[in-house]
Amino acid sequence: MTTAAAGSPRTYQVRTYGCQMNVHDSERISGLLEQAGYVRAAEADEQPDVVVFNTCAVRENADNRLYGNLGHLRPVKDKHPGMQIAVGGCLAQKDRGDIVRKAPWVDVVFGTHNIGSLPVLLERARHNTAAEVEILESLDVFPSTLPTRRESTYAGWVSISVGCNNTCTFCIVPSLRGKEKDRRPGDVLSEVRALVDEGVLEVTLLGQNVNSYGVEFGDRYAFGKLLRACGDIEGLERVRFTSPHPKDFTDDVIAAMAETPNVCHSLHMPLQSGSDDVLRAMRRSYRSERYLGIIEKVRAAMPDAAITTDIIVGFPGETDADFEKTLDVVRAARFSSAFTFQYSKRPGTPAATMDGQLPKQVVQERYERLIATVEEITWAENRKLVGETVEVLVAVGEGRKDERTGRLSGRARDGRLVHFDAGSLAGQIRPGDIVHTTVTYAAPHHLNADGEPLSHRRTRAGDAAEAGRAPRTPGVLLGLPTIGAPAAVPAPTGGCAAR
Repeated sequence: MTTAAAGSPRTYQVRTYGCQMNVHDSERISGLLEQAGYVRAAEADEQPDVVVFNTCAVRENADNRLYGNLGHLRPVKDKHPGMQIAVGGCLAQKDRGDIVRKAPWVDVVFGTHNIGSLPVLLERARHNTAAEVEILESLDVFPSTLPTRRESTYAGWVSISVGCNNTCTFCIVPSLRGKEKDRRPGDVLSEVRALVDEGVLEVTLLGQNVNSYGVEFGDRYAFGKLLRACGDIEGLERVRFTSPHPKDFTDDVIAAMAETPNVCHSLHMPLQSGSDDVLRAMRRSYRSERYLGIIEKVRAAMPDAAITTDIIVGFPGETDADFEKTLDVVRAARFSSAFTFQYSKRPGTPAATMDGQLPKQVVQERYERLIATVEEITWAENRKLVGETVEVLVAVGEGRKDERTGRLSGRARDGRLVHFDAGSLAGQIRPGDIVHTTVTYAAPHHLNADGEPLSHRRTRAGDAAEAGRAPRTPGVLLGLPTIGAPAAVPAPTGGCAAR
């Protein structure tokens, strides 16, 4: 017995936790399921036929969150025979068979290396009425060969590598994602062109360490060349990348950013700590002087560059003096934004068993001081843009207060969030369109533009958003089983919203 009505396609829902890589993996999961004949459930549907959890393992309480959500879903499944639950992602790779032991109502567990197996595993679990657990130790096929249902009409992720060769003591990613595997440049550029052909205007090149790209095929300048090659793709208006590692950052990448018109002058480069002693304990193979030197070179080549970062507070052994050095680097770097984290143990990492684990109240106090310092700087940097004209790529769901204030939102070329008044163009501007407007107010985390827009350009991405179409890239057909032909109907309301 199944929850779907006889003859109707089964519905699915994907719930995603964690980083950009997981978000992009979820796009592939959706593409695989739709290729196999499933249809995305409406957001309000509380009982889809298949629920897939794409998990993260980088936070200390990640497993509590998963098992809590699985527990809430158990009574729903009990009332709807035939409903299936699948768990994938980094936590699945780490916990493996423990998931089914702790939550025996789970039907499928799959890892980070075999996303493409999900439709087969779901069908096998249905046939055998037993849980299917399949975890591979290395990559089965490169994920970008899989079909993908894109979540945005105007911006797309493109993986250039998966895995990581670094050994940071706080990070569990290398053990879950494996060693770095690089795609060939031609394959990357083909995917970018396919997205542009679908109307996408902005592409973000994605990898655990994007600027070490080329290590597998022996070209340490491959990433800079890739950025320049993206500049030759007609119709591609914005190129971003995340995240680079300071140890691999080379001058040719800075030159490529500065000299390639569609590469945005925005850089997200994790600092983690401003203390050389803490960086050494983290096994981050650069020091604060090297980090600030990169920023100095970036700003010399691109004075308008917006630089963002990640910072961890309270790493084991961090002293008051170490923390003050982090604040010193923050003040020197003048970040436009920073993702700040209180250190939490990642089971299986060297840092989890280090001496000098800090009391919660010490970490909290430092964290609050860091946020105050960051916001003082980001506010000052944003105020410099009042009166300036910015180009905004209109987005979906960026501004929580937009409906109440009557504004729309999007991202400037440097990545800053801009809330703007549509003025006389209200009702005409769509997600994916381009607007030029003047900044009238600055806050620590966003800009406002409350005057009449200076210009509005309708785009193919805006046309797709208006029509409710989500870009799809086909990947390579893998002989996947289907449960009937995909229904030729529009996606359910709300199913195409960009995240």
